[in-house]
Order: sequence, then C-alpha cells, then structure tokens
Amino acid sequence: MTGRIINMGTLDQLLKTLGGLSYIDHPLTVSRIVVTMLLTFVIALFIFYIYRKTFKGVLYTRNFNVGLVMTALVTALIIMPISSNVILSLGMVGALSIVRFRTAIKDPIDIVFMFWAIAVGLACGAGFYTVAIVGSPMIGVFVFGLSRAHFGSADPYLLVIHHNNGTEAEIQKVLPAYRLQSRTVNSNGVELMIEVRIQADDAKLVDNLLKIKGVKHAALISYNGDYVS
Repeated sequence: MTGRIINMGTLDQLLKTLGGLSYIDHPLTVSRIVVTMLLTFVIALFIFYIYRKTFKGVLYTRNFNVGLVMTALVTALIIMPISSNVILSLGMVGALSIVRFRTAIKDPIDIVFMFWAIAVGLACGAGFYTVAIVGSPMIGVFVFGLSRAHFGSADPYLLVIHHNNGTEAEIQKVLPAYRLQSRTVNSNGVELMIEVRIQADDAKLVDNLLKIKGVKHAALISYNGDYVS
C-alpha cells in the first residue's frame, strides 16, 4: 500500500513537472520554438520506431516513415504562430485550405500513423506537451500489442503455383480454402495465383505441393490485401 502511494506521488510530481513546460497562451519566443521542435522530434522518432517494428506490409518504405517525422515537425511549426496570434490563425487557415494532397495511402494503418504524427504536431505546437508526452507512449503500447495479437485468425498470403496441364485436380486436394486471383495458361503449363489464409509458421503447404507430380515450383508471399494485376 505504501509503495502504491509513493508511485502515485511520483507520477503526480512527474505530471506537474511536464505541465510546467507548457507555453500555452505565452508569446512566441525562441526558447518556445526550440523546446517545441526538439520535443516534437523526439516523440516523432518514437512514432518512427513503432511504425518500423509493427509494419506488416509487403514492402517497407523508409521514405514514408521519415515523412511521418517531418509531418509532425511541420505541423508543430505551423501551429505555433497560429496559437499565438488569432488574426494570423485566420489567414493561415485560409491559406492552408487551398492545399490538395494527391498521394493515395492504401493501407489504413498508414493513415492512422499519419494522423498520429499530425496529432503530436498539433499538441506540441499548441503547447500541450503533457498530452503528447503521455498520450504517445500509450498509443504506441496499444499499436504494438494489437500488431502482435492474432486473436486466433490466420494471416493472408499469396500462393503462386506453376504446374503442368492436368494436375489441378491433385492440387485442389492439398489446397485449403482459397480465393483465385489469376490463372495464366501458356504452352509451358499453368500459373495460378491464389489467396490463402494460413498460420505464419505453417510451411507444410508448399512442401506438400512440391510432392505432387507436375508441379514445377510454388512460392508463398506475404500479402496485405492489395493486389495489382
């Protein structure tokens, strides 16, 4: 009981210390700019790390991850003058309304990370440092935990099979439930590309396919739901 009281007292003291860093309703000074940009950069690096560790797509793009850091910094840089001058804020909001972004983000989790970076920039730029410092680790723990939890469901994969004509009946016996993505037939045989759901550590499917006479080769590819024909 005593340990719990001490821990709660330490936490309250830490929150008061963080609250003392706030520049809410303060004029825009050099010290505020430096503190805001440095703190935003540190928290954005944490977002960078979480995105890298939890990424499950087909191809990791480092430029997008660096873009998350820059998004947080630029957002904080914009919000600082807006929060310090009401008249200036109206003009900047009008200027920003003409900006149009054409880059399509296909993975929903990338959109979540983008909003997370913007939220950090907004909180730090407005002077709510405690919100950014306390909220970001909590979001990071939730994202990391959900990325590791499977809830008993299998992961999607693309299975590419090259085989001779007349062997599809034998292949059907080995395959689990699947969805056909493409079927290409030429003089050398047939190429099947199908979507299957199996456990991440289950590699027996490919081994069983290669045991079938007429199957030239089979490949199992990590699949995030986006397919371009």
